[in-house]
Amino acid sequence: MTSPSATAPAPRLSALQVLACGAAIVTLSMGVRHGFGLWLLPITQDQGWTRENFAFALAIQNLSWGLFGIFAGMAADRYGAFRVLLVGAVLYALGLAGMALSPTPLTFALTAGVLIGAAQAGTTYAVIYGVIGRQIPAEKRSWAMGVAAAAGSFGQFLMVPIEGWLISSFGWQEALLFLCAAVLLIMPLSLFLREPGFVGGIAPKREQTIVQALREAFKYRSFQLLMAGYFVCGFQVVFIGVHMPSYLKDNGLSPQVASYALALIGLFNVIGTYAAGALGQRFPKRYILSFIYIARAVAISIFLIVPLSPASVYVFASVMGVLWLSTVPPTNAVVAQIFGVAHLSMLGGFVFFSHQIGSFMGVWLGGVLYDQTGSYDIVWYISIALGVFAALINLPVRESPITRGPQRMGAAA
Repeated sequence: MTSPSATAPAPRLSALQVLACGAAIVTLSMGVRHGFGLWLLPITQDQGWTRENFAFALAIQNLSWGLFGIFAGMAADRYGAFRVLLVGAVLYALGLAGMALSPTPLTFALTAGVLIGAAQAGTTYAVIYGVIGRQIPAEKRSWAMGVAAAAGSFGQFLMVPIEGWLISSFGWQEALLFLCAAVLLIMPLSLFLREPGFVGGIAPKREQTIVQALREAFKYRSFQLLMAGYFVCGFQVVFIGVHMPSYLKDNGLSPQVASYALALIGLFNVIGTYAAGALGQRFPKRYILSFIYIARAVAISIFLIVPLSPASVYVFASVMGVLWLSTVPPTNAVVAQIFGVAHLSMLGGFVFFSHQIGSFMGVWLGGVLYDQTGSYDIVWYISIALGVFAALINLPVRESPITRGPQRMGAAA
């Protein structure tokens, strides 16, 4: 009997190189993405569109990200992350340009939605975590994933105020075109993530085929529970990230409050994601995930109860920041711990697809229910209930590695 960890390849790139370049790429790709909520009011007001038009495009973006993430993960596992990152960077630049120049809601949905979603699939966590899983020793893997997630959070802290400044200084279209040039920096950074094991586009030998790996994972109860919990994560964070600026504006607060709140989420998430990754080396990851989800439900409840003010917004943003992407390192580390790293990008892509279905529902329902009721209250309440649900279903997750018989690679022992 062998376990996934027994067959994991030895690191070939230095940890510093992997983490520095991977973190820089995630900082750019996630930093740009986190600021999209700042464009909701300028675009809808200038183009004469409804909030549902904008929300639908962002919902498509999240769904596209999740769907293409599966195939980006397969490609990264097969050909290495380098080529996937190159394609993703080009698609990102094209999508941002299309977002700036789209004349109708349909073309906006195709560019800001489908194209940027596909780009994010090739430039964010699933691909970068695959490199980390293959190149960082298992005893440091959760910590390293926390570092990469913290970089994405720092990107939000760094980029959101810059994006707000670009919009106010140059206009929303010109701001998007500036970002086109920024995301192309991913291309030279990806050169340093060329993994030696993928020589000539040939992946290292694996004990499982893709079909066997998928059959094993989807029959495993803990994998199903992780996917369900990640759905909730996507619903909550994307609803808040996209709709909170408009929610605050509707309640009489200035756009600067929203910009500072999103920046605070990014700043405090640097702490939260790093801490989650580090704690995942010492404590059961299922308990960390359950705590994060129940804490989110409590934070949202208190935010809705107390009087709304800049101070309450900043406190809420700071608390949510600690909890924002802190689910990412323990979730992906559990997947690697259970199934090994040979198909980590692909399996992480499937888990993330569930996250993005939740993101689609969160951002789209926010726009639909606002247009129908004139309020975001119902979606806030749904977010609270889902947080409690996710906290409960993560508790029975089994984290121990699957053991595989020599003749039954596709079955869980």
